[in-house]
Amino acid sequence: MQPKTVDIALLLYSGAQQAAVLGMTDLFHTANRQLAEREPDRPLRVSHWQPHEEVAPERVWGESGAGPDAVIVPPTLHNPEQLPIPAPMLRWLTEAHRQGAIACSVCGGAFVLARTGILQGRTATTHWMYTEAVEAAFPAVHWATERLMVDDGDVITAGGAMSWTDLGLRLVDRFLGPRVMLDTARTLLIDPPGREQRYYRPFSPRLNHGDKAILQVQHWLHSTQARTGSVSVLAKKAGLEPRTFLRRFARATGLTSTDYCQHIRVSKAQERLQLGREPIESIAWEVGYKDPASFRKVFTRIVGLGPGEYRKRFGAEPSILENH
Repeated sequence: MQPKTVDIALLLYSGAQQAAVLGMTDLFHTANRQLAEREPDRPLRVSHWQPHEEVAPERVWGESGAGPDAVIVPPTLHNPEQLPIPAPMLRWLTEAHRQGAIACSVCGGAFVLARTGILQGRTATTHWMYTEAVEAAFPAVHWATERLMVDDGDVITAGGAMSWTDLGLRLVDRFLGPRVMLDTARTLLIDPPGREQRYYRPFSPRLNHGDKAILQVQHWLHSTQARTGSVSVLAKKAGLEPRTFLRRFARATGLTSTDYCQHIRVSKAQERLQLGREPIESIAWEVGYKDPASFRKVFTRIVGLGPGEYRKRFGAEPSILENH
């Protein structure tokens, strides 16, 4: 079976850093060349989109597609608080995300993404120098500006202006797999993204399935960190009968709703184990498990390691944590 073509859209908003736009374009084309050595198809298709004051953004470069699988808001070298952002562009971003596109930002581009409301209730990052500004402007977002990248499944934010390389490689890993990602990093002589890319990949939900009712539930689960996984609640969110919901959810995502919620919770637990020093029992409670033994069992099944061993292998050094 031929691989599905993946459409990646880059927004050329006023003040967008052109070096990042062109750099990511080259990175994705390099990934295609790495894949072409094994398969004849070119599944990454890149396009550039120009916003307008009165109408939705227009594609000004690249091939046309059915709709973007990922939309990237590049960094800016200007003050992101003062960027002139047309309302039609924000609506276009919001609709693309609603239709299943992964919403991404780099550095100051997070200000643009936050203005859509997509980040509300989420954890996100941007450059550390913008910490006070984003916390004041968007208090409903959980800003983790000590982190280089936050992958929340259907939303990915990256920190510094040069972290477009990390975001680009993360998307290559997501769409083309870790082998192509590593080959691309070696070819461009850049480091692959953080320790999540070694042996244990972050949860990468399927979002481009086209079932709008299920996609709406997925967005809600990610925004609430899957605190509630009740079938009756999720079915009501989807506007479906429970039995129909379960069947459509499994068909669209490849997971049962229970497994999907467990993956979200375990992903959050992995972040806390890597970056914090909280007791495992506390982390289990914070991500939604009242019984630490059940948490350990689920974590080991999904990750392949117990939470204690995972922390030993992938946790930050105490000195690094203290510096933050």
